[in-house]
Amino acid sequence: MFLISATGLFGVWAIVFAESGLFFGFFLPGDSLLFTAGLLASQNFINIYGLYIGTAIAAIVGDNVGYYFGKRVGLAIFTKDDSLFFNKKNVARAQLFYEEHGVKTIILARFIPIIRTFAPIVAGVGDMNYRKFFIYNCVGGILWVVSMVSAGYVLGRVVPGIDKYILPIIFGIIILSFMPAIFHVMKNRKVKKV
Repeated sequence: MFLISATGLFGVWAIVFAESGLFFGFFLPGDSLLFTAGLLASQNFINIYGLYIGTAIAAIVGDNVGYYFGKRVGLAIFTKDDSLFFNKKNVARAQLFYEEHGVKTIILARFIPIIRTFAPIVAGVGDMNYRKFFIYNCVGGILWVVSMVSAGYVLGRVVPGIDKYILPIIFGIIILSFMPAIFHVMKNRKVKKV
């Protein structure tokens, strides 16, 4: 909340762009940031239209940067050593998710932390048709931004004194964000045991 208050819309846009398109962005708080920004917009701290439009653009442009990075670096990305900002497991997870769900991964990945950062890179590495990538990227970026911001905005308008509950709500969003990944891991473990 302090971050958004201090940096305003530009800070939100920058973080969404970095999480969507830059390697080190996987640890940034996309879902909880957008939800909190929606809450703040409901209290007139930031402009809701600037939040919707600018954040959707930042998400779409960020994914395009990730796609071109993957296309340019290609398979060399899988031979890179692990470092503070890079872990082969994250790219492998995104690739597995991409193989399992096909092109709809570009939309679904928006709602899953870590996968969100690496899915466009894997699409570039896999030489996904750019036009198709761009269409799915736009749909996914808009759906993600509208759903997360709207959830925060509506809750902020409906619940009086919402600021008292902000920390538990953000914690809940973080847990919910990781549920699909946890479910996927549990499902894979069951399959391996059989």
